[in-house]
Amino acid sequence: MDFENILSHHRAKACVVSVEMFPDGTFGNIRVVAGNQAHCADIEAITHHPFVPGCPYEMCFPKNQNFEDHCYHCIHEGKPLHAYVNLYMMGLWLNMFLLPLESDSENIGYCLYCYDVAPKADSSAMADLSAETASDVLKACIKLRGSSDIKQAFQEVIADIGELCGSEHCCILLTDSKKRECTIFAESLREGSNLFPMSHYIDGFYPITETWPNTLAGSTCVIVKDESDMEKLRDQNPIWGASLEQAGIKTIVLFPLRHGGVVLGYMWALNFNVADVMKIKETLEVTTFFLASEIASYQLLNELEIMSTIDSLTGVKNRNVMNNQVDRVVAGELPVPQAVLFIDLNGLKRVNDEQGHNAGDKMIRSAALILQEVFHDGTVYRAGGDEFMIVVPEITEDELQDRVARAHFLSGKTEDVRFSIGVCYGERNIRRAMRLADERMYANKNVYYEAHPELKYR
Repeated sequence: MDFENILSHHRAKACVVSVEMFPDGTFGNIRVVAGNQAHCADIEAITHHPFVPGCPYEMCFPKNQNFEDHCYHCIHEGKPLHAYVNLYMMGLWLNMFLLPLESDSENIGYCLYCYDVAPKADSSAMADLSAETASDVLKACIKLRGSSDIKQAFQEVIADIGELCGSEHCCILLTDSKKRECTIFAESLREGSNLFPMSHYIDGFYPITETWPNTLAGSTCVIVKDESDMEKLRDQNPIWGASLEQAGIKTIVLFPLRHGGVVLGYMWALNFNVADVMKIKETLEVTTFFLASEIASYQLLNELEIMSTIDSLTGVKNRNVMNNQVDRVVAGELPVPQAVLFIDLNGLKRVNDEQGHNAGDKMIRSAALILQEVFHDGTVYRAGGDEFMIVVPEITEDELQDRVARAHFLSGKTEDVRFSIGVCYGERNIRRAMRLADERMYANKNVYYEAHPELKYR
């Protein structure tokens, strides 16, 4: 065939790829048999060697199982294919088109491969999908953007993805490399499936997720569609392969969820409909881009919410939350706590003056840890400076006195933490309870300084 003539009409980077086809439906060698001027210039710029017609494709492009599958399916099914994928290892986006060509050889098929790369995502290229695929992606985006309950929206989207893939189980798993743990963000298990939910495996699962980047090896996803693919996976990743076999998994498609160059987690579909593998890949390549973006926004909002409610020095609730919770109790939105306590540190000024404010901060943090341990079933607030407030929903008066005694005991084990504690028990008016606890705390502080007059002004 006159490939040179075909390529001469293409201004974009283009080449002709050959695939060795076998009667059993598998394929062998894949080669780049010809390239136009733009392709040859691109290859020479990247590899610093002239393009050689008929060379193995990995001499031109990174070796990639998904690319090989795309070429095979394009030729085998005689249908054009399009993909827009993130080459995250290279920091590029690839827009690729495959067109099947006639072949004059019985066991060799050909396709025209046109491609372009850019450092940033192109929304117009991302939208250049089949009508059915675009509809599925749009439906997911509308659900995510149109819901006030993002977790519920993700639950609906993952159920839709499971239906689209015809899979038994779909899941979004978030990973935390600092804590070395993973959490289930959304999950859908087909009714009647013999597979276990992810909660069955979650404990100790993080080490398996650590093996996935090497298995991806620069690809946008991992697709296992038959026993031959599964055998390759078991050879490449024995740990993961063994876990899939034990769980009864025959097929899997796994996508990393990346945002800003960081892997937030992974999404997978298990025992999916392999007849739709190309449609599934095309849809999920774009859908996971939006899923990762929404997850990143969700995590950022959570982090901002935590920052706005948690005291940065001690990790307990801050004064703003304390005031809001008190207002909600007054409004009848929350029950009145059984006990209210005000706690102040004795001798903080002396520590700050003699040892510096870093030592004073350490003293405040130590105090907060003691209070959180003793009043584990209550809520500890840093009311300001060295003052804390604690509310306990349900507790007996005897147990409360025992807790106060334990707080004093544990503080006595430290070098400098000493508490003045005021308690109000059983008062149904929250503001009156706070005032009484505060007054009793200062009375307790006076008793302390009467016993230790040398510390009163130091």
